[in-house]
Amino acid sequence: MNLTYTPEEEEFRARLREWLGQALPALPPKPSPDDWPGRRAYDLGWQRRLYDAGYADVHWDASPTMRLIFLEETEKAGAPYVGAGFVGLLHAGPTIAAEGTDEQRARWLPPILRGDEVWCQGFSEPDAGSDLAALRTRARRDGDDYVVSGSKIWTSHAEVADWCELLVRTDPAAPKHRGISWLAMPMDAPGITVRPLRTLAGSAEFAEVFLDEVRVPVANRVGDENDGWRVTMVTLSFERGTAFVGEVVACRRVLCELAGEARKNGRWDDPVLRRRLGRLNAEFRALWRLTQWNVSEAEQTGGVPGVGGSAFKLRYSHARQELYDAAADVLGPDSLDLDRPWILDRLSSLSYTIAAGTSQIQRNIVAERILGLPKGR
Repeated sequence: MNLTYTPEEEEFRARLREWLGQALPALPPKPSPDDWPGRRAYDLGWQRRLYDAGYADVHWDASPTMRLIFLEETEKAGAPYVGAGFVGLLHAGPTIAAEGTDEQRARWLPPILRGDEVWCQGFSEPDAGSDLAALRTRARRDGDDYVVSGSKIWTSHAEVADWCELLVRTDPAAPKHRGISWLAMPMDAPGITVRPLRTLAGSAEFAEVFLDEVRVPVANRVGDENDGWRVTMVTLSFERGTAFVGEVVACRRVLCELAGEARKNGRWDDPVLRRRLGRLNAEFRALWRLTQWNVSEAEQTGGVPGVGGSAFKLRYSHARQELYDAAADVLGPDSLDLDRPWILDRLSSLSYTIAAGTSQIQRNIVAERILGLPKGR
């Protein structure tokens, strides 16, 4: 394992840092959080700038180390987050790059990279969240199409998406992990109803999606029929292994800001709070080293993150919640003011032990696939 950077990687970092210094001051103002068409346009506009500068494909056509450097530097510089492009760039795109046919890569990857199309994630269902393989959305083969009926929930960015990475059951008689297929579904197909869901923080980046006899071409299936669970594990390895990298950098920045605020408002005199912030500093430094370890491992395995991503996701989810609980301690009574910094982040942090696989599921993965413990019966 090598956690150092090569001269070529450091040259990439310096070049990227210089470009960010020129590009960021020219960005337009950010739209309101409730203006999803505006947010889509803003996020895709940033992606187009990355494309024109030659950085768009770093999420899947670069080494894991280059990807790590990119995420670290863009977050440090305060560059826009991928936003509406999250699923396409960090989930669906890497999966298609790893598992798709040449024709599928040619159709779907360039529009994602150019900032032309948005993807959403149609995985979870009302009765298949943590136990994702229990999904019941059916896809019946009819000639060159699948006819899909069912519903999805917590569908990220469905209200502004062009495509959906969709898990469906193509063989209801097979064991539940073996009868699933991974489809790319056009969101303008007849029979799709999208109902936005408002979160505790007041945003609506999720939706319920209802599917009534929606026709999806068989050519849109990524991987073999009934092999979708394996393909899904590739998707989730990206989601848990590298998708949160930029957020670790952001949390380290927030931690420094919290220490500064505590010094200003007098809370720094509390030794318990100082110890708490110091422990969190150690926690996020360790998470950054774990990220580097996971990336180093991915370099040796063809670029797909391994099960170490589950260990990272498990600890990061709880560390993020602890960070924003500490923010409430620093702010004191002001932590009830939704207009203060970090308060909406604190509300959203509550979802992190559920999103991208619950902490209970991550513990099972760590126990079974890393520690080699037997499965429960």
